[in-house]
Amino acid sequence: MQVILLERIAKLGQMGDTVRVKDGFARNYLLPQGKALRATKANLARFEEQRAQLEARNLERRAEAEKVAESLNGQTFVIIRQAGETGVLYGSVSTRDIAETVTAGGFSVARQQVALNAPLKTLGLHEVTIRLHPEVEVTVTINVARSAEEAERQARGEEAIVREETSLDDLGLEVGAALADAGDGVEL
Repeated sequence: MQVILLERIAKLGQMGDTVRVKDGFARNYLLPQGKALRATKANLARFEEQRAQLEARNLERRAEAEKVAESLNGQTFVIIRQAGETGVLYGSVSTRDIAETVTAGGFSVARQQVALNAPLKTLGLHEVTIRLHPEVEVTVTINVARSAEEAERQARGEEAIVREETSLDDLGLEVGAALADAGDGVEL
């Protein structure tokens, strides 16, 4: 299906471009969201009439997004989750969780604006991109920890996951002590 883009869409085109997209993408996303019009002669004429208004509205939105981006860029947000000894979360941190945390931090962000390829499933600091506008992106740090104290340690750069290492000598002494206690008469 041929459509006329009403705003810039990543990997597709700029405002005013006539592009060919799959029918389902146009019917289910572009047209209902008001991001495109079907490419007909009537719609092309309507777009040319409204072009100045659309460009002005786009510039306003971009200016607002840039103001928010100045204060949001580089911010760190803490999300507390339960995790196992190895640092793997029992659940995961999704775009919805990140959007809620950023919104609670004083910024208005929808989950569709959070660019996350896969949910976060480990403890630690994770860099996440937030698209405030098709032309404005910022990066925030999501600190996933088991507690507030652990989040502070991670923020300072300390390792949150402490692994106890047992050497073979320690194992040998433990086995020898267990066998001696059992009285089997086995000597090591």
